[in-house]
Formats: sequence, structure tokens, C-alpha cells
Amino acid sequence: MRIHLIGIGGIGISALAKFLYFENHTISGSDRVSNTITKDLEKIGITIYTPHSRDAIDDSIDIVIYSAIIQSNNIEIVEAKRRGIPTLSRSEAIKWILRDRKVFSVCGAHGKSTTSSILATILQKSYIIGAYNKIDKSNTKYIDSDEVVFEADESDGSFLNSNPTYSIVPNAEPEHMEFYNYDLEKFYSAYYNFLKQGKRRVINSEDPFLSQLDLEAIRLYPSKDIRDIQFTIIEREPYTRFTLKDYGTFQVWGIGEHIAIDASLAILTAIDYGMEIEEIRNNLLKYRGIEKRFDILQKKRDFILIDDYGHHPTEIGATLKSLFQYSKMVGIDEVVAIWQPHKYSRTIDNLEGFKSCFKGVTKLVILPVWSAGEEKREIDFQSEFRDYSPIFASRVFVEDGKVKIPNGMKILKGIIIGFGAGDITYQLRGKV
Repeated sequence: MRIHLIGIGGIGISALAKFLYFENHTISGSDRVSNTITKDLEKIGITIYTPHSRDAIDDSIDIVIYSAIIQSNNIEIVEAKRRGIPTLSRSEAIKWILRDRKVFSVCGAHGKSTTSSILATILQKSYIIGAYNKIDKSNTKYIDSDEVVFEADESDGSFLNSNPTYSIVPNAEPEHMEFYNYDLEKFYSAYYNFLKQGKRRVINSEDPFLSQLDLEAIRLYPSKDIRDIQFTIIEREPYTRFTLKDYGTFQVWGIGEHIAIDASLAILTAIDYGMEIEEIRNNLLKYRGIEKRFDILQKKRDFILIDDYGHHPTEIGATLKSLFQYSKMVGIDEVVAIWQPHKYSRTIDNLEGFKSCFKGVTKLVILPVWSAGEEKREIDFQSEFRDYSPIFASRVFVEDGKVKIPNGMKILKGIIIGFGAGDITYQLRGKV
């Protein structure tokens, strides 16, 4: 088929585009501007249009798929409907793409990308995830089989369309509540239905919501099932070693108790699937993390630069807890956090959490809110975060061994970690 994807520069929809391309469909796509993702897609042979244009749509196209942020008045959607070409939202497309597959579907407020990537590495299966796996340098891997590891998304309810054979949930903390009209019952009902869809379920049973479920499931109790957690540094790269139940010791790239939990859920899934323990143990050693999650970009004697996707207080707090351990192990005391708040709604809804999650950092640099299309709302960051004496900057500039900000071009040293789901990742990589 010939398939056109609108908003193809996004991490989630670009993964679908690659997967469909590897299935031998003819793929084209469009976005507002060119970015790193669209350039990668062009390299493998996908035609990209920037900006959106009616010329991208002609009668040879069989289906148009559009991302969640694309509005119904988009000129390409309007043109597709005028020509009678079927249009599918990303959520609807997921249902169509995964309909006849055996899906290992992973969803949760935090850790779903990591758990999905670890599981795909262990199983050595196709995957579609919302981050770049560092081993493959891609958010998609295609193997000619009906089995696929899929990172499901609760933010728009599309996880309910993922056709799970395995429903795997690290946690179910309320997030993206604007989609659920701030109705907790509606939010938890969606998670319950996602889990109910799965023929097998693997859950963190110490999550407040998941612990109360009456569904049959493979249950991980981290406080008693995971023992002897140890952290180690190899060439300034972090690793976590732990014992899981009576299955022995495992080692995984990354640092922190949350990494041990994510890996354990993946291990338990693989065991239930029928893999031998030693194969699981050996495959797990191949995992090298995913981009934007404790992603070490530069390593010097007294300077380490890390990019992290954390954009919720729970994520940031967990990452910083791991980072403080890492800083002691590499002998660098200064920890500087650069935070690009993601969405006005999320920042306001979780303001108290954000105000406490940065405790322990040497400096806090706050960038402008990445609105993700939301209308501007007033937030008094100066007053709310006064306990940190924050530095405010319009952006950051990265060189070899240093980070600068425009406000007096201050040079930041030590361990520098950037948090956010906006363009901070490209600022830290010197790509914008």
C-alpha cells in the first residue's frame, strides 16, 4: 500500500512509519519543519514534505495516518478527505497495524520506554518504541514474524488499541489527566481495561493501583523479590547488578532501583514466554540504554553531560536519586540540573512535585516552558522556585567539555543533566 503519515517527525509516529516501510509499504510523510528524525527517515528512502502541503496528497495514496497533535483543519487531511482517501488517527492506525500480531505491550506513567527496550533486547524481537534504542540507533526494529514489543501510550488512550498478548505495566501513576478530564475513575478504568485485554499480565504489584487488582497476573514485589542491588561503573558507564527471586544474579546498563524494577518485569515476561534463564541473562548484557534516558553525551575527567527525558516530578526525582549515587562513584560532587518544563498544564498540575524533586542539586537552571502547542499560562517560577536561587536562561549552548548559557555566558561544570521532553535534547547535542 501507499501510506502517508502527517506529523512524521514525532518519535511515536516515525516508529510506525519505519515499521510500515520495513513491511514493504511505500511510505511518505510530512511535518511542519525538518528535524533529526525526518532526516533519518529520508536516509532509508522515505519521502518527506516540509512544511505540510496539499501537494503531498494525490490519488495514489491508499491511507493517510496523522499524529495526535494534528488538527482536523490540517491542509493535508482536508485534501485527503476531498479525494475520498481514508484517514486514520495514530490511535486508530495502531489498532490496524497490530491487529493480527502477538504483542508484548508495555504501558506506564514512567519506565515504559526502558522496560520495552530491555524486553526487546532480551527477546530479540521486532519493536516499536518511543525512544531510540542505542544498540540499533532506532526506535523500530523489524523482524519478519508476528511478534512485536510495543511501547503503548496512555496519554491519548491508544494503549487500548495495542492488541496485547502480554499487558506489562511498571506503574500506573496518574498522568496526562487532561485527556481523562481529570477523572481518576476514568483514568484507572482505562488501565484496568488494558490489563484485562492481555492474555498474560506482568505488573509491579507495589504500585498503589496495581496492588489492588483482582486480575490474574505475574506479580513483581520489588521490596522482597529484588535483592542485593549493587551499582558499578565501567569506563564511566553505569550498571546495576541485582538478584531476582530465585533466578540468580542479573546485570543491566543503567543505575538505580527503578532500572532493576524495569529489568525484572522484562525478565519475568521472558521467563513466562519460555526463554531459558541463561539466554535471558546473556541477552540482557547487550542492552546499552536508550537515548534521552540517563543518556551520557560527554565524559571528561571533571565534566559529564547527561540528557534525560524526565518531564514529570516522579521521573526527575528517581533519576536524580540515581545521579547522586553516580556522582559519588565518579568523584564529581557538583550536580547541575537544567530543566525545560514540558507543557503549562503538566507544570501547573504537578507544581508542588516539581518544587521538591530537584532537592540536592548544586544549581538549577530553568528554561522557558516547552508549550507543545498549549496556550501560554502564567507561572511565577522566580517565586515558586526561590529556594533553589534558580538561574533563568533562554537556552543552553554546548561545547566540548562545557555548557554555556546566554545570561552572562556562565560556564557550567561538574555533572550537568538536562531534563525535558522538548527541544532541550537537541540543545544539549548542539543541533539547534
